[in-house]
Amino acid sequence: MMHLERYGQGARTYAALHGWGGSHRTFAPLAAHVPAGASLYAADLPGYGRTPRAGVSSAAGIAQLVAETLRRLPAPPLTLVGNCSGAIFALLAAAVPSSPVTRLVLIDPFAYVPWYFRVFLNPTYGRYAYYSTFANPLGRWVTNASLRGRRAASSHLTGSFAQIDHDVSLQYLAMLDEVGSIAGFRGIRVPTEIAYGERTFGAVKESLPRWNDVLPHARVWRVDGAGHLPIAEAPARIASIVFDGEAAA
Repeated sequence: MMHLERYGQGARTYAALHGWGGSHRTFAPLAAHVPAGASLYAADLPGYGRTPRAGVSSAAGIAQLVAETLRRLPAPPLTLVGNCSGAIFALLAAAVPSSPVTRLVLIDPFAYVPWYFRVFLNPTYGRYAYYSTFANPLGRWVTNASLRGRRAASSHLTGSFAQIDHDVSLQYLAMLDEVGSIAGFRGIRVPTEIAYGERTFGAVKESLPRWNDVLPHARVWRVDGAGHLPIAEAPARIASIVFDGEAAA
């Protein structure tokens, strides 16, 4: 099963899935904002953090494992939070038959894999490009510096890649690419919130009409001043959306 880090001791259940290159620590900034009546269980997806790789090699397999893990939590009701690419796995888990998920919160989700990530999947030079960008300290520094317009000054968009298994990271990117169109999520009808950073990637903003088409019932909130890391940059605002479902001011 997946490792879960628990924040809070309350009875209301929230679970959270990190994005590409992340871990349960992605959600640590929310710890101080968990209400007294709630618990947030932040997961390490297979191959990340404290969860073994366990041979899971497909997005469907990850979704099944997530759903099985969630069934062991006190539920329902259960809100599942997905950050960045974790939003895709949250949706896949919510679509699993007999899933305990009763509400979704998707944070800065891409509706497709942008070209600047797909380049790492090129069979000729993709692996070299990936390792030069994310496995190399200088590459991470340059990449983070070049993305200063998509983050707060104190944020590090590539910092989490310093301590991960890069083969696992590339495998996840391939799995996300294989998911393809988000049209398959059209049947999901649980209450859904989508939060995105005001300064996030253009691909996330361009994804919003696609999400609106597939999940027309979803409420969409802009997190002012935040980039692609709104959990770290605006934890109180994200907490209000996750735990209270409040509209952005």
